[in-house]
Amino acid sequence: MKISLRTRLFLGMSGLIVFFVAFSLVLNSQFLGRYYIGQKRASLVESAKMIDNLYKGDPESIALELENLERNRGINISILSPDYELKYNTSFRLFSLEHGRKLFELLPLPPHMMMELQDLDIGEYIMDVATDPRLKTNFLALAARLSNGEMLVLNTPIAAINEGTAIANRFFLFTGLLTIVLGGIAVFLFANRFTKPILELNDIAQEMSKLNFSRKYPVQSEDEVGQLGQSINSLSDQLDKAISELKEANEILKEDIERERRIDKMRKEFISNVSHELKTPIALIQGYAEGLKLNVNEDEESRNFYCDVIMDEADKMNRLVKDLLDLSQIESGYLKLEKTVFEVSAFIEHVLEKFRPIFAEKGIRLDVKNEKSLFVYGDVVRIEQVLINYLNNAINHIDESKIIRIEVTCRNNKVRVSVYNSGNPIPEDSLDKIWTSFYKVDKARTRTYGGTGLGLSVVRGILEAHHNAYGAENKDDGVLFWFEIDEAEC
Repeated sequence: MKISLRTRLFLGMSGLIVFFVAFSLVLNSQFLGRYYIGQKRASLVESAKMIDNLYKGDPESIALELENLERNRGINISILSPDYELKYNTSFRLFSLEHGRKLFELLPLPPHMMMELQDLDIGEYIMDVATDPRLKTNFLALAARLSNGEMLVLNTPIAAINEGTAIANRFFLFTGLLTIVLGGIAVFLFANRFTKPILELNDIAQEMSKLNFSRKYPVQSEDEVGQLGQSINSLSDQLDKAISELKEANEILKEDIERERRIDKMRKEFISNVSHELKTPIALIQGYAEGLKLNVNEDEESRNFYCDVIMDEADKMNRLVKDLLDLSQIESGYLKLEKTVFEVSAFIEHVLEKFRPIFAEKGIRLDVKNEKSLFVYGDVVRIEQVLINYLNNAINHIDESKIIRIEVTCRNNKVRVSVYNSGNPIPEDSLDKIWTSFYKVDKARTRTYGGTGLGLSVVRGILEAHHNAYGAENKDDGVLFWFEIDEAEC
């Protein structure tokens, strides 16, 4: 059976109180009477000495002092002459010799004390228990030889001693029971107060076992419990800090493991995609090169066609390798930006100059909405690479309407450049995937214009290195790609 500390403390201290009360009661009942008689013996001896010092032979001269002793100490006093005449008695103050002899016979002294009294020297005394022949009661009697040769007899009733002892025992029994009740209440309150901080510390420890370190013990004393509370609070803080650090380390470890898994998956996909992208041009180059060597077609036009295919496929491989190198720099963190301040309008015009022959050849209508004197801060070479990718993407996916629109806006210290082309929308589930390496929405069409699926991945890496946003949106009659760049402080 489980017994709480509070209950054990209450029962233990209550048991001690009951034990000591019962032990004191037994001591009183067994030894209080003896102790009381011993005190009375000492009181009789002391009284005898006082009377010997005061008495000079005339009892009447010290009658008041004798009466005071009789009343205050509860003793009977008798004074006998050397001839055993009763000169003074507490009950009968008669001083005639004739009547004195009769009163002497009434003194409650046993025969052996009467005989020993005759042989006492001055200052000596004898003491014993005597019986009153008339009242049939016991007395504690003392007989002594005074300094003037007379004899002094003192006695006090033992019945009064026994009655006083009984009253004292009954009173002690009452006070003992009261002590047990009040002591039990006090022990109960003390046990509650003593165990309350321990129970509170236990609750805090239970919460700590559940990894809840928010509760703290309110330290209000510098005793052992207060020191324990401080230790628990310190332990709670240290565990909270250690577990938080462990959780953070665990999260970092999970992220590292997940990143390693993604990198490994990307590596495998990368090798697979690169192998796939290189396989076709290498096969074409090898086939047409063998054809030229074997003179499969001897006419000039056919040989030129073979050479054009070889050059076209080599150009595609060259662009793939460049994109791979850029992507490798970006993903490895070795991409270094050389940021400068440049004017957006002039920058866009510079890029568009390279595309105007293509626009003219394909019959593309270009619409530019540009703000003048708008300066930005970034790596102009890399931003040009972004814009070129967007323009190539727009040219490759344009429809019969053949519209490309470039727009520049400024808001919240960011300059947004958007490139719109008329054409089919991108499937909604592919809008986030197009920024992934080697992802192609329409693989057949991509192969037609020689896309590698790396251009938008390079765009993503460049803009993330600039800490700027980018995105793609489907419009009612086309697709819009956009990116932002920091506005330069003027």
